[in-house]
Amino acid sequence: MSYDPHREDYQRLGLRFARSLDGKDPAAATRAFASFGRRFSQNRDSLPQSDADRAFHLVAEATTLIDYELPFADDDRAEKLIDQGHRLLDEALALDARCHDAIRMKLAAESPSFESYYDFLTKGADDVRAACEEARAQAHDESPERALLEADIAMRPYYRWLATQAGKAVICGRNREAIRIGEQLLELDPLDCADVRFTCAIAYAKLEDDAGLDRFAARTKPLRRANTDDAWMQISRISLAHKRHDMDEARHLLARLIDTYPHAAMALTSQKELPDGVFARLAVAPFSEDELILAVSEGTVLLQEGRDDAGRGVLGTWIARHTGLDGKPEATR
Repeated sequence: MSYDPHREDYQRLGLRFARSLDGKDPAAATRAFASFGRRFSQNRDSLPQSDADRAFHLVAEATTLIDYELPFADDDRAEKLIDQGHRLLDEALALDARCHDAIRMKLAAESPSFESYYDFLTKGADDVRAACEEARAQAHDESPERALLEADIAMRPYYRWLATQAGKAVICGRNREAIRIGEQLLELDPLDCADVRFTCAIAYAKLEDDAGLDRFAARTKPLRRANTDDAWMQISRISLAHKRHDMDEARHLLARLIDTYPHAAMALTSQKELPDGVFARLAVAPFSEDELILAVSEGTVLLQEGRDDAGRGVLGTWIARHTGLDGKPEATR
């Protein structure tokens, strides 16, 4: 699920190392490549790499600090992680001024509002696409499989840019624009490596567009990772049923969500709000408790609509009240 920067770092250097072995004796090349994993983890600087590769490695290191450690750090450690992460991004940009992931991540912290960040992403999208397409056009490799991977890696910064833009569009209340951006990204990346379909599901629910969500779900059904809907789609359907005052359907959908995910009661009653991943949506195991926690956090825009006496949104309070500590909806206990 989503983009793992360390895996991408490995792929980038793996491609460059493989190209450096082309034309060599096959047996010697095989022996050399067998040592790649060890050299990557223990002596990365011994491998052939460009400044762009080094910059991306720094982005991967910054992502670990900002996206995966910062949300769980105490105040003292949080300040250190932020400073360290920003230094890594600055170093990345010193090496490669066109490292679009680093540019995007830095502006996420420096923008004074969600609206200003969304405007920045919107204005810069065409330039990022042009730069990525230029890099893709320069992709060349004797192996067709390697050439395909190189071309895909070249476009990923633009895909992540669009995915972030769609997510911020929802936060800014631009739900139709979020769907338009999501559809654009799905056309470019039919495998949806950025999982933008999750963002689109929430946008359809915000628009109260049942029919649109149904059509979107049918069209993206081949992307399902199991024979059931993901948490984003299920939360969106619960929201729509709740807004229609179809409480029997809402309870049925809630029961289905609880059955889909392990330890669902804790996530659905606590409804913790996590910072959005700055590099990309956090990479978690499909249909895990962590995935549900992430979906609930991103679904805050649905759960917290309309304040109630509990200081929570109407839907968020309803879900918490109808989820028992034993993980079963009240109506079924």
